[in-house]
Amino acid sequence: MRWFEDGRLRFAVGIEDTFIPQEYPGRRKLDEYELTQHYHLWHEDLGLASATGAEMIRWGIPWYLLEPEPGRFRWDWLDRVVDRLGELGLTCVVDLMHYGTPSWLDNQFLNADYPSRVAEYGTRVAERYRDRLHVWTPLNEPTINAIYCGENGTWPPGLTGHDGFVKLAMAIARGIVATQRGIAEVQPDASFVHVEASFRYAGDWFPFDVGLVRERRFLIMDLITGALDDEHPLYGYLREHGVDDGELARLREAAVTPDVVGVNYYPAFTTSRFEPGSPTPLPVEAGTAGLEELLREFAARYGRPVFLTETSRAGTPEQRAGWLRDSIGLVHRLREEGVPVVGYTWWPLFALVDWLYRESTEPVERWLVPMGLYDLEPDGAGVLRRVPTVAVEEFKRLTRP
Repeated sequence: MRWFEDGRLRFAVGIEDTFIPQEYPGRRKLDEYELTQHYHLWHEDLGLASATGAEMIRWGIPWYLLEPEPGRFRWDWLDRVVDRLGELGLTCVVDLMHYGTPSWLDNQFLNADYPSRVAEYGTRVAERYRDRLHVWTPLNEPTINAIYCGENGTWPPGLTGHDGFVKLAMAIARGIVATQRGIAEVQPDASFVHVEASFRYAGDWFPFDVGLVRERRFLIMDLITGALDDEHPLYGYLREHGVDDGELARLREAAVTPDVVGVNYYPAFTTSRFEPGSPTPLPVEAGTAGLEELLREFAARYGRPVFLTETSRAGTPEQRAGWLRDSIGLVHRLREEGVPVVGYTWWPLFALVDWLYRESTEPVERWLVPMGLYDLEPDGAGVLRRVPTVAVEEFKRLTRP
């Protein structure tokens, strides 16, 4: 019996691991491990993760540092991290790609070799740690990648519009399929947690075709699972933006199935609404109602167990503890009602750096977002101290067997 089939609910924490190493005028490097000092404090940070009582951790590998040149891997730091995970007994859900490609891969996701390069990287990692790492996320939040890199031009390669979105979606789908197939070949007992962002829309006015955008939330997952045929609601959309039947047929032939579907949800900004005349979305507080809707929706659509792979809220430690109680209570209720929720993740373990840091010139302290069980506080000597909040004890209480 595999871990996601034994009927247990597993609790996890995660460390924010966005890596965008490419720098341009007006766009500085965004590496969350560097900015939160995790590269220096990783040993302590993993200890804090274990001390919460979590048995799993979502933790990502900085591909651009592991493989600084094509085909040349530097394993020394990662070896120590994997040793530490084993020492602590933490099961790692490995984020192979949490945004960002190596700087040497020109045109990033659109490079002709991207699918083979990312698959080689993932397969090499799985080979090296085949006796210790067994749970893999080939690429975190593929739809966010396609939006930021292909639709609104925020991240490289900086494409825009629906045409850019489709190009990125297809490239990302090919990379995920190649990565899962490569890992499964060298590690037959591997399991795969495919993690997707979730989006909800409130109100009755939108500056876009809301039906299209709602369906598009599932596009990349449908592509990799072979569900995209000429009867799919988005078939015409893909054809309109240059995808031919041959490409779709090749994806269907190579299709992979996630063992578990990961759903990321934030109660205060996963749901948004729009005001007439303004293209800027306004966040809507959706609480547990939004979370329940999405977990049921993903479970029903894909027929797989679901894992709440990211959730938290900004605000005071007391507000965070309140969301812990509400969200974990909902997960228990859904399980009692037969929804196959197999995991819960508080993300992040400690405060993260807002992605807008990349487009600013202000110091990192200006962009710290208090969403973690621990806060980050500058100590006056250049170190970001990990400061426990009441949410740490609440997590321990709520997740105790």
